[in-house]
Amino acid sequence: MHRTEVVQLGGLGTRYLSEGEAYALLEHTLESGTMAAPPHRHAGEDELSYVLEGTLTVWEEGATRTFRSGKVVARPRGRWHTYWNAGPDPVRILELISPPAFAAYFRDLGAILAEPGPPNWAALGELAARYRLEMDFALQEALEAEHNIRLG
Repeated sequence: MHRTEVVQLGGLGTRYLSEGEAYALLEHTLESGTMAAPPHRHAGEDELSYVLEGTLTVWEEGATRTFRSGKVVARPRGRWHTYWNAGPDPVRILELISPPAFAAYFRDLGAILAEPGPPNWAALGELAARYRLEMDFALQEALEAEHNIRLG
């Protein structure tokens, strides 16, 4: 029997479904009131999400849009974005990442956050640099306050 790998990062769950040469397919779950990540942009990856359950709110380059079950949202590389669950019910999405190497980010992040004590900011910065990921923490705080959400 095949065992599926799951990484839980607070209110954000990541289940690894497939990792190939051209893409990775993940399933993300988001608890109510949870932001998946600080606003960020990828230098080398494109993401495509299909909403399976719930209502997903996506912020991209200053615009906020809502996607319900059955909808698809593309987040191309180089564009600032984040997403969250502002509704009362859990959100579940399929996430396609291409190229697939970025899928390992969630494993690596989980390992750093599992270390005892306060967050290791140096290790988190090195992780972001390794994956060529930029984050905007000031904008994260503004979005959390405006939308009554919290980082996963």
